[in-house]
Amino acid sequence: MNRAFNRKKDKSWMHTPEALAKHFIAYNAKFLGNTEVDQPKGTEIVKDAVRKLKFQRHIKKSEGQKIPKVELQISIYGVKILEPKSKEVQYNCQLHRISFCADDKTDKRIFTFICKDSESNKHLCYVFDSEKCAEEITLTIGQAFDLAYKKFLESGGKDVETRKQIGGLQKRIQDLEAENSELKKQLQVLEEQLMIAQVPPGNSMSSKTPTDIFDMVPFSPMTPLVPLPASNGSAPPPPARPTEMRKDIFGAEPFDPFTCGAADFPPDIQSKLDEMQEGFKMGLTVEGTVFSLDPLEGRC
Repeated sequence: MNRAFNRKKDKSWMHTPEALAKHFIAYNAKFLGNTEVDQPKGTEIVKDAVRKLKFQRHIKKSEGQKIPKVELQISIYGVKILEPKSKEVQYNCQLHRISFCADDKTDKRIFTFICKDSESNKHLCYVFDSEKCAEEITLTIGQAFDLAYKKFLESGGKDVETRKQIGGLQKRIQDLEAENSELKKQLQVLEEQLMIAQVPPGNSMSSKTPTDIFDMVPFSPMTPLVPLPASNGSAPPPPARPTEMRKDIFGAEPFDPFTCGAADFPPDIQSKLDEMQEGFKMGLTVEGTVFSLDPLEGRC
């Protein structure tokens, strides 16, 4: 392993001080994970952590799990570990909590650093895999330490306290954002359950009268036959009767069963009908003999 904190006076750094002080340097790598270690620094401590995480990663790989990719943002304030696509911060390792950083000379893809967790106060070793930038990332973290140390000397130690306060506020903001996201999910679940639980009232009648397949109101014996209102809301007018009744081919008015009453015939026809009716009654009662009545000839 190679210590990245062995600063030399003639050492030339890779980045400008402004890039790390005002912005950050970003790298892409694979994250093998982190594990708790007993000491805040030490080459053997880091070697054991790397072997442990490599073994765990080998087991996960055999189960079909891929090594997750992450983005590292390095500045004088710390090292942020983000999800590459969503840019969601997974870990925020403040620089004053990082106690050791190294790259592996036997495996040039591996680099690691030890950081003290702000909540549990445990020392965690973070291990990464980068095919081309392992040594460069280690040197960049070392340069960030060098610039932070110079700034510490210039400010007389006040800058460290400011960074601690800023780091504490950033951690609080992350916790509040995570809590807010969880509350939004719970609220969405409750809204969905409320929509499912709502049942429409069963006694509400539709304002529109149901019709059959011919768009007609079906007949019901319990409902009186009442004309439906017109489209404008007023009752339809009664059907108009013709002013002049049409006659048949003999010149007589057609028979109407709804308006029939006592017939009004001319006197001569009425007298003949009376005689025929009287003779018909007498013919039916004479000695049980039935006579044939011929109304056209006027005789029995």
